[in-house]
Amino acid sequence: MSIKNLIVGAGISGAVVARKIAEELGETVLVIDRKDHIAGNIYDYRDAKTGITIHKYGPHIFHTKIKEVWDFLSRFTEWHYFYLKPNAVIEGNSVTLPFNLTTLYEVFSPKMAERIEEKLISKYGYGVKVPILDLKNNDDEDLKFLADYVYEHVFKNYTMKQWGLKPEEIDPSVTARVPVFVSHDNRYFQDKYQGIPLNGYTKMVEKIFDHPNIKMKLNTDYKDINGDFERIIYTGAIDEFFGYKYGELPYRSLVFDVRTINKEYFQKAVVTNYPNEYDFTRITEHKYFLDEKSEKTVISIEYPQVFENGKNERYYPISNPDNQALYEKYKAEQPKNVYFIGRLGDYKYYNMDLAVERALNFFKEEIK
Repeated sequence: MSIKNLIVGAGISGAVVARKIAEELGETVLVIDRKDHIAGNIYDYRDAKTGITIHKYGPHIFHTKIKEVWDFLSRFTEWHYFYLKPNAVIEGNSVTLPFNLTTLYEVFSPKMAERIEEKLISKYGYGVKVPILDLKNNDDEDLKFLADYVYEHVFKNYTMKQWGLKPEEIDPSVTARVPVFVSHDNRYFQDKYQGIPLNGYTKMVEKIFDHPNIKMKLNTDYKDINGDFERIIYTGAIDEFFGYKYGELPYRSLVFDVRTINKEYFQKAVVTNYPNEYDFTRITEHKYFLDEKSEKTVISIEYPQVFENGKNERYYPISNPDNQALYEKYKAEQPKNVYFIGRLGDYKYYNMDLAVERALNFFKEEIK
C-alpha cells in the first residue's frame, strides 16, 4: 500500500495533523521520529522505583482559552484538573508567583504592602495585569519602587540565566511582558481550561496516533526515508531540512538534573523558581502533577544552556530580527509538497494549546 503523507516528528503538532488527515481525509500517513519515543518535548513516563510520572523535558501544564483545542484533546484523554501555582525564592523566602497582591505581603511590611495595594487598585483596578513599564511610567514613587523591585528580584537575573544575556542586552520591551497581577488569584494562568492528561501526555498522544491509517517509525531520521509522498509535513528544524546552507538558527537548550529524594516532599509547590541564586532557574517536583502518592519524591533541577547541534535538544527559539530574517530565507525555499509547522518548523515558541491550534488551522487551511 502506498503512503500519501509523511509527517516528520511525533510530537503534538505532528500527532494532530496525522489524526486529521487519517480520520477526515481517509488517507494513509507515515509518522517518523528520530527519538525512541512519541510525544516530543511533552513526553512523560512512570518512574519504576517511585511510581511517579516524570515530565522528562520540563514541567508541562496544559492551559487554554480555545474551546476547539480543549475539545479536540478531550477526545483522547480524561483530565486531572490542575492549576499551576509556582513559588519563587526571593531574598531567601519562598513567595507567590506571579507577583501579585499576595506577594506584596510576603516581601514587604504589612503597612507598606497595604499602601501599595491601595494605590494599585485605585490606579489600575482589581484583576488587572500591569506591565512593569506601565508601573515605571507614572509619578507615584511607591509604584516606581515596586516596578524596580520586581524587575531586579524576579525578572532580571532569571532572564539572564534563561537566555544567557547581560542586563544591557535584554531588550527593554521584554520587561513589558512582566506583569504585576492586581489580584489575590495565585494561579499562574487564568485560562478557562487547565489540566494535565489523567494518564499522562504520552498516553494522550498515543491515542491521537491510534488510527488504522497511521503508521509509526521511531529511531528513524528523515534522511533515511525513501518514498514518493504527495505531502511532507515537517515539524523538525527548518534549517536542518536545508542542510544548514545559510547557517544554523540559534536556540536555547536545557539540561535536567533528575534526583530521587528519600522524603515524601521536597518543596511546597510543583515548581519553585530561583531567579537570583545558583546557576539553575527552577526545581520541579513531579509528584504534584497528578497528585501521586509515594514515600519518596523525584525532582528535576533545570539548567539553561546554549543549544549545540548533536549534544542537546532545541527548546526556545531566540527571537530577534536577524534570526527571523534567517528563518524567512529558509522559508522562501519551501518545496511545493513540503509544509513546515510546529515550534521548530515555524521557528516560533508555541505553548501547547497554540501548537494544537496551529496544527488544526494548518489542516483546515492548507490540507483539507
